[in-house]
Amino acid sequence: MFEMIFSLVMGIGFGFALQKAGLTKYNKIVNVFRFTDLAVLKFMMTTLAVAMVGIFALNTLGIVALPNIPATYIVGNLIGGLIFGVGMSGAGF
Repeated sequence: MFEMIFSLVMGIGFGFALQKAGLTKYNKIVNVFRFTDLAVLKFMMTTLAVAMVGIFALNTLGIVALPNIPATYIVGNLIGGLIFGVGMSGAGF
């Protein structure tokens, strides 16, 4: 139950940070696809880096156990990524 509440609180905090940074505005998202404003990408990369360091630290302290990750199906991931990218670009257009 603690994990669910913690995840909910973290999700709300992340959404609040996105909203306060103005990264949910239409113009910001469209400009990412036009390569004129990379604020959204910088925010997401910073978020990923902080999350990786945090998860590694929690794993090192023994608070979180990392699961075994199965082998990746590369072709499926590439096709899914292309479909997602085309859909996002189409929605922005």
